[in-house]
Amino acid sequence: MSLLRITSSAHISASSRLWRLGIFLLLSLPDSKGKAIWTAHLNITFQVGNRLISELGESGVFGNHSPLERVSGVVVLPEGWNQNACNPMTNFSRPGQADPWLALIERGGCTFTHKINVAAEKGANGVIIYNYPGTGNKVFPMSHQGTENIVAVMIGNLKGMELLQLIHKGVYVKIIIEVGRMHMPWLSHYVMSLFTFLTATVAYLFLYCAWSPRGPNSSTRRRRQLKADVQKAIGKLQLRVLREGDKELEPDEDNCVVCFDIYKPQDVVRILTCKHIFHKACIDPWLLAHRTCPMCKCDILQT
Repeated sequence: MSLLRITSSAHISASSRLWRLGIFLLLSLPDSKGKAIWTAHLNITFQVGNRLISELGESGVFGNHSPLERVSGVVVLPEGWNQNACNPMTNFSRPGQADPWLALIERGGCTFTHKINVAAEKGANGVIIYNYPGTGNKVFPMSHQGTENIVAVMIGNLKGMELLQLIHKGVYVKIIIEVGRMHMPWLSHYVMSLFTFLTATVAYLFLYCAWSPRGPNSSTRRRRQLKADVQKAIGKLQLRVLREGDKELEPDEDNCVVCFDIYKPQDVVRILTCKHIFHKACIDPWLLAHRTCPMCKCDILQT
């Protein structure tokens, strides 16, 4: 028993020393002279059939020379096959001349300054630039001197391609850009001190876990059980094969709100307990990840 108390006391003492070291390193950091990075929160709204769908909280970052302001408008693409707006004669297909609009432009082909100025000269209320293919949703603060009067943000390639596909399908997409939080970059000559602290912390945790008796991981079990329950609930939901004459195939009926495609004969659809239907191939992965109907948020485990 005394050996256990000594070991526990040593763990607590080592942990206390490590955290005191970390606090000292963090408090000793001076104010960064680097430019602050501001996140941009995007409130995306679009209409599918008679239903209005909103996506909240998708984040990008403001450009280094962008005003930190709230802007909104319908999302508009450059005309033509090239979406980079590098041609000074580039036009934008606006649905209404009087409506405020935001230009959605792909990265590459010319400088950020050039792209933003082309859109601004055509009357854009703001510019959204999406990153290169293969970068996922990675973003960074753009440098675009000489465009300080127009809001410019970068979003990830995945989100940019989703918006692009919606607009190509004729969906009216509106975005409200809100100013998010400020992040200050750390000075490079403090990185080594922080790395030393993190290395010592990881080493301590590794040794502590190696010495401590292993117990069951209840959170892992709960996650596995929840996933199994969701899979079981999905398997109980009704399936249908659409046939000619079904009302879902009529022109006025809603599309699948997951993929936005119309329903066709021989499509296999899943009917949720809330009576909303979707393509089986679309809704099964959605339910496994979200557990709720994408239209009414009905929880399949609570029905």
